[in-house]
Amino acid sequence: MPTASADLSFLTLILNASPLVQLVMASLILASLLSWTVIFDRSRVLKKARREAEEFEERFWSGGDLGERYRRLGREDLSGEAAIFHAGFREFARLRENPAVEPMALVEGARRAMKVAMSRELDQLERHLSFLATVGSTSPYVGLFGTVWGIMNAFHALGNVKQATLNLVAPGIAEALIATAMGLFAAIPAVVAYNKYANMVQCLENRYDDFVEEFSNILQRQAHVRVKRR
Repeated sequence: MPTASADLSFLTLILNASPLVQLVMASLILASLLSWTVIFDRSRVLKKARREAEEFEERFWSGGDLGERYRRLGREDLSGEAAIFHAGFREFARLRENPAVEPMALVEGARRAMKVAMSRELDQLERHLSFLATVGSTSPYVGLFGTVWGIMNAFHALGNVKQATLNLVAPGIAEALIATAMGLFAAIPAVVAYNKYANMVQCLENRYDDFVEEFSNILQRQAHVRVKRR
C-alpha cells in the first residue's frame, strides 16, 4: 500500500506523465497564474474607478464655477468622470470662442468629445478582461484534451501486457484526470472574476453615460444664456 500511494502522489503523477500531457499541465498552470494576476489588477483598478467616480460626483454636484473646476483639473492626472468632464468642457470652451457657432453645435461638440473620452476610459477598464474570458472558456477543453491523450496512452500501454490489472491502469488514468482538474482550477476563478468585473464595468459605463447627459444639459443652458447676452 505505501508504494501504491507513492506512485499515485500528485507530483509523481505529473512527473511520470507523457510530454504532451505535461505541456498541457504547464500551459494550464501558466494560464492560471496569469489570470490571477489579471484578477488582482482589475480588482484594484475597478475599485479605484468607482471610488474616484463617487468623489468626483460629490465635488461636482456640490456647486461652484465650472471654469474654475476645469482649470484646477488641468493640473491633475485625470481619469474617469474627471477626464470626461475635462474633455467636454475644453471642447465647449473652444467652440464658444467662435460667435458663429450655434448653441446646439456647442453642446453636440462637447457631447462628442465626452463620448470619445468615455470610450477611452472604458477601454482602460476593460483591459485584459477578454483574457479572463478566454481562460474561462478554453481551459476546460485544454484540460480535457490532456485527459483524453493520457487515457489513450494508458490503454495503449495495456496492449503490451498479458493481463491487465487496476494497478497497471490506475496511474495512467489518474495522471490524465489531473489535466482536467487543472483546467477547471484555471477556468472557474477566471469565469467568476470576468462576470463580476464585466458587471462592474457596465455599472461604471451607465454612470459615465448619465454624467454625460446631465452635464450636456448644463452646457445647453449655458449656451442659451450666451445667446441671450449677444
